[in-house]
Order: sequence, then C-alpha cells, then structure tokens
Amino acid sequence: MAEKDEIREAEQRGSQALLRYAVVILLLMLVVGGVIFRTIRTAFVDNEEWKKIAEQQKHSDRLVYPSRGNIYSSDGRLMATSVPRYYTYIDFNTEWFKPDTKSKESGTDTFLTSKTNGVDSLAYYLAKNPGGKTAAEYKAHLMKGLKSKSRQYAVYGPKVSYSQLKEMRTYPFFRLGRNKSGFYAREMVERQRPFGSLASRTIGDVFGEIDSTGVTKGRNGLEMQYDSLLRGVPGLNAVRRVNGAWTNITKVEPIAGMDIRSTIDIEIQDITEKSLVDMLRSTDAESGTAIVMEVKTGEVKAITNMARMRTGVYGETKNHAIADMLEPGSTFKVASIMVALEDGKCLPSDLVDTGNGVYPYAGQRIRDHNWNRGGYGVITVEEAIWFSSNIGVAKTIINGYAAQPEKFVEGIQRLGLTEDLRIDIPGAGYSVVRMPDKTKSNWSATALPWMSFGYETQIPPIYTLNFFNAIANGGKMLRPIFAKEIVKNGEVVHRFSTEVVKSSICSDRTLRIIQDMLEGVVEEGTGRPAYSNAIRIAGKTGTAQIAEGGSYQGSGHQVSFAGYFPADNPEFSCMVLIRRPRIGYPSGGTMSGAVVKSIAEKISANRMRYDIREVEADSLAVSVPTPKAGHMQALRQVLRELDVKATPNHIKSPWALAKAKDDRIELDNINVRKGLVPHVVGMGAKDAVYLLEDAGLKVELTGFGRVVRQSVQPGAQVQKGQTITITLQ
Repeated sequence: MAEKDEIREAEQRGSQALLRYAVVILLLMLVVGGVIFRTIRTAFVDNEEWKKIAEQQKHSDRLVYPSRGNIYSSDGRLMATSVPRYYTYIDFNTEWFKPDTKSKESGTDTFLTSKTNGVDSLAYYLAKNPGGKTAAEYKAHLMKGLKSKSRQYAVYGPKVSYSQLKEMRTYPFFRLGRNKSGFYAREMVERQRPFGSLASRTIGDVFGEIDSTGVTKGRNGLEMQYDSLLRGVPGLNAVRRVNGAWTNITKVEPIAGMDIRSTIDIEIQDITEKSLVDMLRSTDAESGTAIVMEVKTGEVKAITNMARMRTGVYGETKNHAIADMLEPGSTFKVASIMVALEDGKCLPSDLVDTGNGVYPYAGQRIRDHNWNRGGYGVITVEEAIWFSSNIGVAKTIINGYAAQPEKFVEGIQRLGLTEDLRIDIPGAGYSVVRMPDKTKSNWSATALPWMSFGYETQIPPIYTLNFFNAIANGGKMLRPIFAKEIVKNGEVVHRFSTEVVKSSICSDRTLRIIQDMLEGVVEEGTGRPAYSNAIRIAGKTGTAQIAEGGSYQGSGHQVSFAGYFPADNPEFSCMVLIRRPRIGYPSGGTMSGAVVKSIAEKISANRMRYDIREVEADSLAVSVPTPKAGHMQALRQVLRELDVKATPNHIKSPWALAKAKDDRIELDNINVRKGLVPHVVGMGAKDAVYLLEDAGLKVELTGFGRVVRQSVQPGAQVQKGQTITITLQ
C-alpha cells in the first residue's frame, strides 16, 4: 500500500514538473514571438520613423583645429600669432521659428513677447558690446532679420573674441540654446602682430577662414612660404553617448604648427621704418622701400615697403623690395664700370670728355643731371661714378663694347646680378638683362649706352642690394635669407645657414677700386648728403625716370641709394628707394642717401657699448643705493643681490624703514596695528597702497617715486570709508 502511495506521489510530482516546463516554454515562445514581431515591425513597418530618430541622435566626428605656429624676430620676440575670432549669426529659419499649432509658444512668440527672453531684452544687452548701436537700433536690426527669415543673419558687424562669444551665449533669448534661438558663430583665425606694421609684408598674412581640412593657410610672405610647417595637422573629435550624456572623445590629437624664427631684428626694423617714413612725409612721396642686410651672413635684418594711404599717412602694401622688377637707374653704373675694369677696357684714372652735359648719340641725347649748368667737362672714370655722370659711364662702355655688346652683357652676368637668388618670399621678382641675339634684331643702337646707366634692364631692389652686399663682403655674393630657424615644441629642428651664390664677383684689384669709388661718392660726390661724422658710409646714388605706358615723360622719378657701413669694416648693407616724390628736387643723395645715413647712425648708436672701467667716476655717485621702505623680505633680497650690508639683522616686523648710511643700509621696524593708520612715508606706491587699503582706507595718489607725505597721520584711528591722500616724489 505504502509502495503504491509513493508511486502516485512521484507521478504527481512529474506531472507538476511537466506543467511548469510547459508554462516556461510557452512564456519563452511568447517573448521570442514578441521580439520577432517587434523586429519585423521595426524593420519594415516603422523603418522610416526610426531612421528619422537615428538621424536626430547622430553626431558626426568633428575636426579639431590645430594652433598655427608663431613667427618670431631674430631675438625671439613674437611677430605673428593666431587668435580665434568669431562672426555671430542668427538662423531665423529654424524649426522653432516656424508656425506649429501643437506648441503653445513658438520662437517668434518668445522673441516678440517674452519679457525676459524677448527682443527688447536682447537688444539692451547687445548695445553694451562692440557693435556701436543703440538698443533701439539693435531692435530694428533684429526685427529686420526676423522678417527676412535669413539663415545667416549677422548679429554684429565686427568679429568678437571667445570671451565675448561666451558672454553673448548668456544673453536673453540666446541663452535658450541654438536649437531654439538659432544663435550660432563661425570661427575665424585672426593673425595678430604685436609690433604692428613692422615688416608686415615680409611676415605675411593668412586667410581668415578655416578651410574644409581644418587649417588656416598662408596668403603671402613667410606665412605662405612656410605654410606647410606653420599650419599644423588637425585632429578628430568624436561625440559619443556615455552614461546617458553626450561626451566629446578625442580620437586623433591635433598637431600644432611649427614656429619660424625670422632674421628680422626688431630694433633695426623700427629704425628703418621710421627713418623711411619721415622722408616720405617730408617729400610727399608715393611710396618707398628700405632694406638692411647683414653683410657676413646675408640675413635680412629689416625690410619695409611703405605707400601713401592718404596725405601724411603711410602703410605697408605690396612687397616692392622683393617683387618689383624695375629699371635700377644710376646704381647700375657701378656694375657697368666693374665689368669694364675687369675686362681691361678702362682704368679709374682714364679721362672722359662729358662736354656740356649733353651728348648726341644714335639720334638720341644722353644728358647728365647738371646739363643745364654746363655739364662736368673732362673728368676721370672714377669721377664719373662720384658725380653719377651718364655721359661719362656711357662713353666708357661704348668705347669698350660697341662692337661686341654681348661681351658687356656676359660681364654683367659674371657679376651675379642675374643669378637666381631663390628668395624665400612668394612672388619674388628676378633680374632681366637683355642679351643681343646673333642678328641683333632684338637690339638697338641706343641699347648699350642706356643699359650702362641703368635703363633697359629690370632688377628688383633686393638684387641690387645683394650686389652691393657682395662688394662689402670682399666679393662674396650670398643668398639673402629671411628665416633663421624652424622650431618645434621649443626645439630647433632646422637651422638655415649662409649660402654662397658666387664665391667672387670680380678680382681683388677691381673690388678695391670699386670700394674706393663708393667711398668717394659719399665723401666727394652725389652721395654727400649720406656723409656722417659718426660712421663712414660707402655707396652709390641713383635717380631714374619711371616708365609708364611706354613713355618717360611726366611719369615721375624714383631715387635710390645702395651702400654699406661702416665703410672700413662693413657690418650692414642698405638700400633705400623712394618713388615719385612731390616736394623737392628728385635726388638719390638728398632723399635716399639721407635715409641711409639716418639708419646707419641710429643702428651704430644702438650697438654702441662702453667699458665701464674706462668711464670717469661720477662726483655725485653714492657708495650705496637709497632703497624705498617696504616689505622686509623683498628689501633684504634686493640688498643681498646688490651685495649691500643691512643692519641690524634682528628686525622681526614684515615691514621696514630703510636709510642709507656710509657703506650700509640701516633698517627699522614699521609696526602695523589693526585699526590704526600705518606709516607709509618712504615706501613705493605699490607697498603703500597695499598697507593702506588693507587697513580699510581709500587711497588717492599724486606724483610718482616714493611717498613723501600722507594726509592722515600714522597711528590715527581708521574711520570707516575714510580717504587718505599720499604724495609721491
């Protein structure tokens, strides 16, 4: 019996277990069926709706802009750096601005009627910032934008800084966020130059827009030449949902651009620009160019190109020094005579009859600048350079090369004037010196003489200067360079070295003759206005008519001076060219030569150093300095650095009086007590103001130096809101 009961119970338990399994399987089947149903519905029925939701949740990867490298002067001072700037806009065509019957309030309603986020409040805040309009004007401006339904309606005309943009996002209406307000910004890069216009055409510009690849690009100058190094490499930013929130994740770090250290010397650049602009203003010239090069290295230390913006105001425009291919005028006479000397066609003492200053040749007239005063008569070849005689130089070259003008051109080429200098500034010009062909069909009877004194050739100013630099450098012609180093993360990755274009432009004998002639130009000839008692200058003047529309008549003059200093041990070469002066007689010596003199004297004065041991003792000198009273720790540190004894050493107060006595400084406590006016006589303004304001006083200052008087006596009780006046001398 018991055995049957056990069998029955086992059967019952088995039935219950099967029932449970059946229920579980049924439930699983229902779940699986539900999943399959939802999958099919999602894939086929609700497909379009889920796609729209997915698109709304989708955040594409964004470029992370790299910082563009900086450009520095030769001594490491910042000349160009990037600052982000933003144009601000409102999209009046967002979904929120469109009519929606389901919504209680649209963007237009909020914009027009809200007391806290409406147009009136927004206009009030906008009027506080850089747009220059009143609140009423801003309201009218914004209402016009709303009416236009523009997708890119400018809020401000000028660009704003990041801090200004950040503040604008807190303004009424804008603080509702982009999706509602439509407010957004477009980032630009503004290249700032701490030294203003100094060498700005050489440093160059960048395009303000950040392009589709995420970088800014150089527009001209060094910015363009070294753009691939300066601009850096953009990174990649991914937007991912983490723990229910959207988070920026950097997938690829941006690589900052490298820095460029230029050859520009800020002091020399400043001297050069000011000296040139002073002359341009006094002559009311159209424009001017000045370049200073270091003789031994070829480094361009200063380069400026100033053009008249309006009467009396000049600014950098085109880089004339590099790009202009122009007739050099009389500075070219030096090259002509150098060729003749090298080829044995003349000696410096040879006589040339320049007559009365007018020489008829091949149906044309060659004139000297003093033709209306009777000319120079018979002079030497050397004097032809001193006095810049067109006839003297032309006759010398005609006598030597009339039968074979190509020999003269070959000689010019030997000097290196037509070499490719590979100037590392985009848009650089090059020299064009015409060579007669075999039939001389491209040559005229007047080509040779006119070429000899600087016409019928085209030479950029930088090429002319480089030729004179070679004369100063013992005949060695160097390539002009504008960049010294490429720097990455503070480490120099490439250093530009001096590069020789021609080891010798002529023989040593010819070079010495030419150097003597250039010194004579300044001491005896047309370059006399460049003569200085402070520093010896050598060089050559140039005055040329400017060709315009195939004619020289009435088109004005360009005047120039190219040379070097000090003449006996050259450190710098310099060229100044001034175009179309309207005041005064056009003269390479009086105008350009005077600028070179100013530049040379100021550079020399700036570089002057004295041995203090040779300086006569000052009868008024004191053995120890008289320090200001002030903070004890700072006072002791200064005295230690100056190796001055201070007594006594037991001062415990944080503040001390200081008095010079014999060979030491005597210190005394300044007791500062809460609620009482402190003693500040003898202190500097910084320490005095700190102590007085810390005591609860309002401070007014007059004068400068150290405190000699305080309007409220030390030790007096401080009154709330009390003002104290301290006088400094």
